[in-house]
Amino acid sequence: MDLTYTTYRLTCTHPFGISRGTHTYYDVVYIYLEQDGIIGRGEAAPSRRYNESVEKIITELEKPLSLPTQVTDLRVMSEVLQRAAGGYRALEAAFSMALLDWWTQKQGQPLYRYFGADPQQTPLTSFTIAIGDLDLIPQKIDEAEPYAVLKIKLGTDRDKEIIRAIRNETDKILRVDANEGWDLETAIKMCNWLAGYHVEFVEQPLPADQVEQTARLKKVSPLKIFADENSIFSRQIPEIAHAFHGINIKLMKCGRLEEAKRMIEMARQYELEIMLGCMVESSIGITAAAHLSPLVDYADLDGNLLINNDPYQGVMIKGGRIVLPNKPGLGIEINETGKQSQGLR
Repeated sequence: MDLTYTTYRLTCTHPFGISRGTHTYYDVVYIYLEQDGIIGRGEAAPSRRYNESVEKIITELEKPLSLPTQVTDLRVMSEVLQRAAGGYRALEAAFSMALLDWWTQKQGQPLYRYFGADPQQTPLTSFTIAIGDLDLIPQKIDEAEPYAVLKIKLGTDRDKEIIRAIRNETDKILRVDANEGWDLETAIKMCNWLAGYHVEFVEQPLPADQVEQTARLKKVSPLKIFADENSIFSRQIPEIAHAFHGINIKLMKCGRLEEAKRMIEMARQYELEIMLGCMVESSIGITAAAHLSPLVDYADLDGNLLINNDPYQGVMIKGGRIVLPNKPGLGIEINETGKQSQGLR
């Protein structure tokens, strides 16, 4: 099996702001595994929140790696690639996507079937309104017209102003993500205030190292509390289950698709609700996660909708709902933007 890779810069349609900062672009690494004329594709979208970067991933990829000529055992190959990822979960995720894309194409089945998911049971996805210029909110709301649920980034000193501005434009269901931006006192006040604005739940209101404070918030909040930065691996779920109503699973945090499936199963054991989330990614990463979406309660898989130069196409959104490709593997195709870019396959 041959391994190749390339980097690509995703440019944001609008500056993408969260409580930790604002970006106008994100760099990603595309992974390609090829054998028997079949190309498996994967995407690494690293986050500095987790001490990962494209530069670190490239350093790992430049190290010598001997892959078997023919892949006949998926488990063995998966272990080889996991070791080659050097502990970087975004790279683990990219390897996992590429390998399972190749494997399921070889088997002639869509990835969702490999995981036993029903493509007719996909959830709605939310569309993110990031922190930014308040004057752009009417335009952003117009752009979000196809989506029934909006995810609002908060964690600033003008959170109420943001919500009021959005409520002046729409009465859609809102989900709030504070990205660790509040302290306990602020979180209690904001959850009570947000309850009057048709908000469904609040994601990661407190820093990840404040689990017990979050548990105190859970007891008094009128809104459900979801973990994001607190929810990375399946082994963490027993430690945080008492503090949250639900978790957000992201492939770029947990690594392999199989680990995401384990997180879903463990969350069910602890009676937690489940959302599938994402970083700002292209259609490769978003489509890979979407194949698991029939197994969860909520989706926030809009990273590819927030950029203006996606080089691939895969999962679609119709009526705000995820529509999975009915093709072998991920169901990814390169589009015209991709065909015009060097190094993409």
